[in-house]
Amino acid sequence: MSWAAGWRKYGRVLVIGIQNTLVYRANFLFRASISLVPLLGTLQVWRTIFAGKPDGGTIAGYTLSGMISYYLIVNVVDALTAVTDDDWEIAADIRDGKISQFLLRPIDYLTYRLCLYLSGRAIYTSVALIPVTLFTLYLRHDFVWPNHPITLLLFPLSVLMGGLLQFFIAYLMALLAFWFLDVSTLIFIQFAFEYIASGHLFPLDLLPAGLQTIIFLTPYPYLSYFPAKVYLEEDSGPLAYGFAVQAAWLLIGYFAARWAWSRGLRRYTAAGG
Repeated sequence: MSWAAGWRKYGRVLVIGIQNTLVYRANFLFRASISLVPLLGTLQVWRTIFAGKPDGGTIAGYTLSGMISYYLIVNVVDALTAVTDDDWEIAADIRDGKISQFLLRPIDYLTYRLCLYLSGRAIYTSVALIPVTLFTLYLRHDFVWPNHPITLLLFPLSVLMGGLLQFFIAYLMALLAFWFLDVSTLIFIQFAFEYIASGHLFPLDLLPAGLQTIIFLTPYPYLSYFPAKVYLEEDSGPLAYGFAVQAAWLLIGYFAARWAWSRGLRRYTAAGG
């Protein structure tokens, strides 16, 4: 198959995915707006914590403005990269035998699902950025803007790589449906750990050094925490090292996804027409 034919085929998948996702644009708007309510509560908690410090001070190197900006950036990264129902849909395709149609046609399932993920993110981001932008403008006096123009290039790169890494993690979790009848519990456990280890609940700088070391042996800090630190220009280590580790995890995720798919197909059976 030529590259042109491949682009046309999967480009069509992107278009169909966008058309299907547009149906839920109102739901996305309400979901994104409601998600700001707990964020507002979290920021108020941190305002109270910083107000108790004699001179404002810093916590783990964060000023109040830095902490507020961190949570806002993490929220933006989440809107850009979060996997919604992709893992559930992939697991359902395997459980219900729907992947048989992809085995009989010249369609790569991983690329197909990646196109649907990107189309879903494009629509959700377009809608979610409306309330997020308004919320950011409301907090504009506490929002920290980057000092170096290069950050405006590095930040989107880190977000893109983090989004792809998150997709591969969700894809791998869904492929467990080849071995387990119900993977919902495993997906929930993975999501709970991801929520903490990605820095979404709180900056990982607040954790003890030993626990930070353990968490940074996993790919999760490179989903939200690392992009936020890139934007804030406060990464404690060299940026080149951080991007190298993020890229390494991305490659590991890709090849692990390919390996798990090939292994899973050996166990896959389908009956009926």
